[in-house]
Amino acid sequence: MQKKSKLSIPLNSRRIYYEPKSHFRNDFQRDRDRIIHSTAFRRLKHKTQVFVNTTSDHYRTRITHSLEVSQIARTLAKIFKLNEDLCETLSLAHDLGHTPFGHAGEEILNECMHVNGGFDHNVQTIRIVTLLENKYYNFKGLNLCLETIDGLVKHNGPVYDLKPINQILGTNFFKKKINFKNQPSLEAQVSSLSDDIAYNSHDLEDGLKAKLFKIEQLTDLPIISDIVYKHKNKLKNKNKDLVLRQIIRDIINEMVKDVVVNTKKNLKKAKPKNIHDVYKSESCFVSFSSKMLEFDQSLKEFLKYNMYFNKDVLKKTNKGKKIISKLFFLIKKNPNKFFKEKVISKKNKERSICDFIAGMTDRYAIELYNSIK
Repeated sequence: MQKKSKLSIPLNSRRIYYEPKSHFRNDFQRDRDRIIHSTAFRRLKHKTQVFVNTTSDHYRTRITHSLEVSQIARTLAKIFKLNEDLCETLSLAHDLGHTPFGHAGEEILNECMHVNGGFDHNVQTIRIVTLLENKYYNFKGLNLCLETIDGLVKHNGPVYDLKPINQILGTNFFKKKINFKNQPSLEAQVSSLSDDIAYNSHDLEDGLKAKLFKIEQLTDLPIISDIVYKHKNKLKNKNKDLVLRQIIRDIINEMVKDVVVNTKKNLKKAKPKNIHDVYKSESCFVSFSSKMLEFDQSLKEFLKYNMYFNKDVLKKTNKGKKIISKLFFLIKKNPNKFFKEKVISKKNKERSICDFIAGMTDRYAIELYNSIK
């Protein structure tokens, strides 16, 4: 068995509600399994990553993205001798709160909820794992480990503005069991950066497959230009899809190597001795070098203008916005027509409707919209 780093989260943890330990699995293996068996995780297979899920079976969905993040995170966790099960759990769970139709769906649902606390997919993930999944007699949610919840809350780093959490979950929801201003664990940092690596490289692959842009357009981007040049001759006598897959593999490999080298440099410089030093550090240890960070930003900009803002992509996501907006106000008008009254919160009917819509798959939202419009 691989010896764990002193900077890693221990294998056993506390939960919000007491449960006896398992004889066969550590606490984070149980968390991972609870995520995989959750209803919200299954629904990710029909939720948009970039392309609306009805577009093609070959483009990525939220579930394939989450699996790819998990694979990268486990690789990094093994290199740094971290808790691989926690890295995997955080990676598989990080997108549970996403709406149908991707970020466009989140944007319009936030508008629908603007006088009722708004909507944020990261906070919605916490609602799902603490309140909405209902599989146990003695408590709501999945009763995940506190370290798992901490990592999900801090997917984007320490939380200084508690307003979205207080509005969507309730004030002091965690009863001071989460220190929001601490840095996330190394496992959470690994999961977050693995998310960046996965969606950048794989969105690039999906965009190329969809012919939204050409490989030749990538030659102005740092790092990619060298990789494309290396495979340039292969484009003449090899299947283009095969060359593309190799280019994407090389991009992921370069990004992972950079994270490993730069994180080792950060740890050597700061010399943290234990997990407490990780929590109290001024910045994250798991990070890109300045050169790779520049590439990461330039790739995001390229994808934004050539893929996310593409007129055909926007046409479908704007249709998704229309569907969600229409569903919200129709359900609000007559909620009992759509789900049992006991499901509706008397304190905040709109939040219950928001939970219902956020949990929909692209396909279900479209079918429901077509049946009632």
